[in-house]
Amino acid sequence: MRQHILFGSYLVEKSIISAMDVIKARFVQLKNNRKIGELAQAKGFLTNDDILNILAIQEETRDKFGEIAVREKYLTKGQVEELLKEQEDNYIFFGEALVQIGAIAKEEVMKQLKEFNKLETQDSG
Repeated sequence: MRQHILFGSYLVEKSIISAMDVIKARFVQLKNNRKIGELAQAKGFLTNDDILNILAIQEETRDKFGEIAVREKYLTKGQVEELLKEQEDNYIFFGEALVQIGAIAKEEVMKQLKEFNKLETQDSG
């Protein structure tokens, strides 16, 4: 998540998008990038109580949600794979969200992302 905020701040600093565009794009991401528990509940695989139990275990162990769900027999491995595939297929990146809301053209996102990644590489190297 930090990367999104940094890239968004970078674009705001360069006056390419506004701070409101960052908020709108993040909202699009939050609305569309659903967590595995939400997807499992929507498919009827898990109840809200099941999700809370898994999250309680996750808080203690820091294990992945899907790993816990399988280990504790809430979900099968096949169900977790199905959910992860759905999650991946529907994931919207920050730049894509900016394009969706009309804040920036796709070509400009790609150009700016390359420049941003160069800066990130220079800073860490």
